[in-house]
Amino acid sequence: MTTTSTTAISGFARTGFESVRRAFVENFSRRHELGGACAVYLRGQPVVDLWGGIRHKHTGEPWEHDTLVVIHSATKGLAAMTLAIAHSRGWLDYERPVCEYWPEFAQHRKQRITVRQLLAHQAGLFAIDEPVDRATVADPDRMAVILARQKPAWEPGTRQAYHAISLGFYESELLRRVDPRHRTLGRFFQDEIATPLKLDAVIRVPDAIPNERMATLAPPSRLKMLLGFPPRLTLDAFNRHSNIYRALIVNPGSGVYMDPQRVYARNLEVPSGGAVATARAIACAYGVFSSGGRELGLRRETLDLLAAPAIPPTHGFHDECLKGEVQFALGFMKPSRVWPFGGARSFGSPGAGGAMGYADPDTGIGYGYVTSQMGTSLAGDPRDVALRDALDAAVAISAHSRQVA
Repeated sequence: MTTTSTTAISGFARTGFESVRRAFVENFSRRHELGGACAVYLRGQPVVDLWGGIRHKHTGEPWEHDTLVVIHSATKGLAAMTLAIAHSRGWLDYERPVCEYWPEFAQHRKQRITVRQLLAHQAGLFAIDEPVDRATVADPDRMAVILARQKPAWEPGTRQAYHAISLGFYESELLRRVDPRHRTLGRFFQDEIATPLKLDAVIRVPDAIPNERMATLAPPSRLKMLLGFPPRLTLDAFNRHSNIYRALIVNPGSGVYMDPQRVYARNLEVPSGGAVATARAIACAYGVFSSGGRELGLRRETLDLLAAPAIPPTHGFHDECLKGEVQFALGFMKPSRVWPFGGARSFGSPGAGGAMGYADPDTGIGYGYVTSQMGTSLAGDPRDVALRDALDAAVAISAHSRQVA
């Protein structure tokens, strides 16, 4: 363990990855980090596992080795992994219409929406018009009826709009339909990914996890909220009729998985945003996906599809919710000019406030970062970017050394 003037840093960075540790330390001294963790796996082996700071701003309790924190939309990457396993097992074809697996989904002219289009936020189903509360979320059968009745906002496949909360519910019902055991996405993730890989990550938080293991999120200041996002997006966030408000704030809204008494809601699955995890768990999972997937029985065909370029809708990658260009494929975000990470074949998912995880199959990297201090950047939190820049430099030096040798 090392100590800065104010912050204790624990964990390790293997030889060659010291720059990642330096960037992590600098996050506290220069980039206003409160508490957090960063982990990296290289070809299946841990090379970075760091944590430090505090997990609760008001009490000053330290961030521990096993501290869990909500990762918001970085959850989408974990959710997409479950469907990749379903694809590898031959249960699911990304190119087939969703209604082949879920007949009721065909209502309101949705019969031609493919699994690929749905997972790429191209189905026009970014909002749920019917009221959805916590009791509805807890009842998958009831939720499935509501989802099937939803009308697309426009012709599916023509435009992209970030399915901020709705995507995970659609994914979970689709998985329930193809899984021979009809498990929800959170249950499937626990059985088929978290348990075999021994991950500290859950999409359905059980009562057994004590509050003391949970980091609470410190919101950004009002000024940072106003200045940190593009003006058009900030205005839309307060407009009850805007796409992003309908996608993120209501029915049920991202607040549904928060709980003032238990930190995060227990026994509730919100597969687009409600996972709690360590950085180590995120990096380990992506590390498996970046290095062949043998531990999870992934087929090469599936991994090649995840690594392939994103396919745009008719009107391109401009996102009608996020008001900018973002690329999605098969449930993951793909790197782009606006949102660079890893290499061209990488896939992952960021989360509101700063969390990030990704796999780079060309380098064998699995990466995870989590924090207790929410940031405001849409194109990569400065703390995460600093860590990834340091990682990229370390990987480049390592590759060069191997070539010279």
